[in-house]
Amino acid sequence: MNILFCGDNHAEDGVLITTLSLLKNTTEELHIYILTMKTENKDKQYQPFSKKAADFIRSLLVKKNAHNTLELIDCTDLFVKEPPTANMGTRFTPYAMLRLFADQLPQIPNRVLYLDDDVIIRKDIKDFYHQNIENVELVGVLDYWGRFFFHNVHEHKMLDYLNSGVLLINMDEIKKTNLFAKVRHMMQVKRMFLPDQSAINKLATKKKIAPRRFNEQYHLRDDTVIQHFTTSFRFKPYFHTQTVKPWDVERVHSVLKLHEYDNILNEYLKLRDNLK
Repeated sequence: MNILFCGDNHAEDGVLITTLSLLKNTTEELHIYILTMKTENKDKQYQPFSKKAADFIRSLLVKKNAHNTLELIDCTDLFVKEPPTANMGTRFTPYAMLRLFADQLPQIPNRVLYLDDDVIIRKDIKDFYHQNIENVELVGVLDYWGRFFFHNVHEHKMLDYLNSGVLLINMDEIKKTNLFAKVRHMMQVKRMFLPDQSAINKLATKKKIAPRRFNEQYHLRDDTVIQHFTTSFRFKPYFHTQTVKPWDVERVHSVLKLHEYDNILNEYLKLRDNLK
């Protein structure tokens, strides 16, 4: 399986957790690609995903299977050539855009599964990963909150608005349609809410929608295969947003009342100091 992550040094804990969950739930070879860079804006200076963290995660992969690999790829030059100019002043993290340069990287294979770093794999993902993607640019799950914020009031039905945190990508097809090149250009010239996700959804013409269990964004269900710890909205005792990430183990327990992943999170707690 080919797995793609993107992020700065703050993604290291999440990538470790997701990798531990992959190792627990698959027997297939894992080939992990991490895209990173060094950049800054007027408010913040970002540090890249560290070589030390990448080397440590690679050691865990190889310990499980000598054929497993991990490659850390610096995309600084690519980003400098095509920065998301119109969206650099938003809450958007520029590291989310790095996956959009995958078509420019010869290392990235034709079939690759992109995962956000706040994802935990709960069951074997082979059925999702190996599905037929002929003539498909990408496969994803509908955005849970998109039904409220991206509703087609004229046709009274939800748009096919995918959450971009779990995407099975057909790189050959994307190179044919120039999807990522179009998205990069749109991010340069148009300011958007959730810019990379919104642009992908607007410009992708060959999307395939997968069942909710492959990107559960609200709460754990019996059939959940991949759980995505997104910021969600809660209505009791009052309307508010709620953000709990897997590496905040205490809040996973106290706020989410979730102990499903304790074996993975306990291992993470033992290993996390090796990242720094």
